[in-house]
Amino acid sequence: MSNKYFGTDGIRGTVNEGNITGEKFFKFGLAAATYFKNQKKAKQIAIIAKDTRLSGYTLEPALVSGLASGGMHIFTLGPLPTNGLAMLTKLMKANMGIMITASHNPYYDNGLKLFGPDGMKLSDQIEKKIEKLIDAKSTKQLSNPKLLGRVKRLEDGNDKYIKILRKNFPNNFRLKGTKIVLDCGNGAGYIAAPKLLKSLGAKVVSIGVKPNGFNINDKCGSTYPSKIQSAVKKYKAHVGISFDGDADRIIMCDENGKIIDGDQIIGMLARRWKSKKILKNGVVGTLMSNYGLENFLRKQKIKFFRTKVGDRYVKEKMKNLNFNLGGEQSGHIILGKFATTGDGLMVALEVLFSLRKGKKASNLLNVFKPLPQILENVVVKNKNIINTLKCKKAIKKANKLMKENGRLLIRKSGTEPKIRIMGESHNKNLILKCINIIKRSIK
Repeated sequence: MSNKYFGTDGIRGTVNEGNITGEKFFKFGLAAATYFKNQKKAKQIAIIAKDTRLSGYTLEPALVSGLASGGMHIFTLGPLPTNGLAMLTKLMKANMGIMITASHNPYYDNGLKLFGPDGMKLSDQIEKKIEKLIDAKSTKQLSNPKLLGRVKRLEDGNDKYIKILRKNFPNNFRLKGTKIVLDCGNGAGYIAAPKLLKSLGAKVVSIGVKPNGFNINDKCGSTYPSKIQSAVKKYKAHVGISFDGDADRIIMCDENGKIIDGDQIIGMLARRWKSKKILKNGVVGTLMSNYGLENFLRKQKIKFFRTKVGDRYVKEKMKNLNFNLGGEQSGHIILGKFATTGDGLMVALEVLFSLRKGKKASNLLNVFKPLPQILENVVVKNKNIINTLKCKKAIKKANKLMKENGRLLIRKSGTEPKIRIMGESHNKNLILKCINIIKRSIK
């Protein structure tokens, strides 16, 4: 049974509709405070960060009010990458961390990502318990006036995050002579990313570092990589780096402007980490991971396992298998040696560390030939349409047509009102034919 409020990556939707209202955020805060208060830990502390959406300034006060009403003390950090929030949750020994973000979605969406005291995203089981509390009578959860939580703003969240990132690399790590095109998508990484790369001596051409509340992910960032492609060529940069709205995704391009997705980055890191004896056991990907990556890792004698789409599922699988590398084609990459969730800036540093000795990005990051893969996103009013008889028949027909020549993946988006249809095969015409059969049944 699926969760009522939580999707594959927290709670997400259109602002002032459904779950993304001040009223609901108050209830989320109160329910989360009640759940962690019931764990009977000495301190009751939550820390909150957000991306740059205008709606964050309306939703954050409601969330804070709910948490404080439940007796939890709160530190607010302002705009900060998601993994920065996860790291500081662990560093500050907080009961929980809450990121107000809708990640790669447009400005009119927003949501929540919840982290436990270990810096890990909450499990399905804990989310279900919080959901029950959301729907319970809130008056029973309200604290005695003497026990209300207190709220404090911390201004040095980004500096603390940068300090943690730098500690993972040698003191002599420098990027002098490296020209980088950096696109922060007008999102949560717009402060930390340029500041960190410049402090390492890199020459940085910054894009998407002037958020106005509406321009997050707007024709910029990891979902719009053509921005870094053209800028890398224009400025003759060594590499291009782009993040999404909460900076937990990374997409890159080499010095020739060729796009480097998450699969290629994972392949490069897996090979490098194996040679340095850093890699633990193998790599976790998802159902969306390109077969070319799987084949490459097999030839490198590196174990590869797939899991459901969503970096939380990748992390859970990594934990179960005791792996320290995993991620998604979309650029959610988890470096288990350093982080508990996807961190675009951390991955960028790890790649740049590999490039520091004059290696070309085109040589380092194009490690395998991907199998042709086409992804179509169909906007729908009701995602359950794929469970209708008409749609099921179309999917069966398309799979029969594909047979042994490739694979199809049809799934509901966990973050948007879309059905995602992915086809993978050496025969591009066959992919398009199969996708169109399914699209017609949906429309």
